[in-house]
This record gives sequence, structure tokens and C-alpha cells, in this order.
Amino acid sequence: MSDTQIRSVSQRREAIRAQAASLGIDDAYISTLVDTFYDRIRAHGLIGPIFDTAIGDNWDTHLARMKDFWASVALNAGRYSGKPVPAHRKHTAIQPWHFRIWLTLFEDTLRDTAPTPGAIDYFMERAERIAQSLQMAMFGIPGLPPESAPAKEA
Repeated sequence: MSDTQIRSVSQRREAIRAQAASLGIDDAYISTLVDTFYDRIRAHGLIGPIFDTAIGDNWDTHLARMKDFWASVALNAGRYSGKPVPAHRKHTAIQPWHFRIWLTLFEDTLRDTAPTPGAIDYFMERAERIAQSLQMAMFGIPGLPPESAPAKEA
């Protein structure tokens, strides 16, 4: 017998929100996380300039969008409807190794601000998946030839 439960979308959304709430994650915390994290990003000597070039004078708009993004990721809020892959692909200064810096700053920010230890793991699991997905979309899968490479003849 299987333990698989079939849940409606609203039941799944409520389960996600309940789990997040049990970890102290709410919109107020997400706002703190995003503001603190991007303060650290902007101060970072290597990736700060990349973000400043990409975002320019639109930091208020970007921060509001990132709060909606993380609320959608962490709380299933459904407030973010952007397209992160094309948004990141257009920035040719981004390199694969920048993602490790991003993840390290994100985890450090969580360790300094998270309302509970479980909130760190909750966000990091999602952040690592997001970073991996963006890297694969932007740079391909390591070890596989690029799509544009011609097939070898036997």
C-alpha cells in the first residue's frame, strides 16, 4: 500500500505555508532576508559591480520583485511571474563560479538572520536548486557538448 496522498492545489499551498510558518518564515522575514542579502551583494567586490551594472538605478523595483520571488518560492504566494532565465542570460558578465559566491552570501545571510535553524535549510535547499537550474540554463550541463557542436561522423 502506498503512502502517497493526493492533495488539491489549495491543500498543497496551505501545507507549504504551514511548514514555512512553523520555521518562522513569513513576509516580514523574507523582506529582512532580501534587504540584508542584497546589501551584502552590493558590497561584494566581485559580484557587486555585476549586479549594479545589471540593475542600475532600479534597486527598489528589483528588491520588491525579489521579495515577491522569495515569497512565491518559500510561501507559495504566487506573486512572482517573471522569467529568471532570460533575465540572467542577457548578462554576459555572469560566470558559473559567481553562483558559488551568491550561494555563500545567501547562506551567510540566512545564518545571521534566520528566525530558526530550520529556516536556513528550508531556504538553502531552494536556493541551491535555483542556482543549479540557472547555471544549466545559462551554461549547459558540464561534460555535454554544446548544442551547436556538429555531430561527429563515424
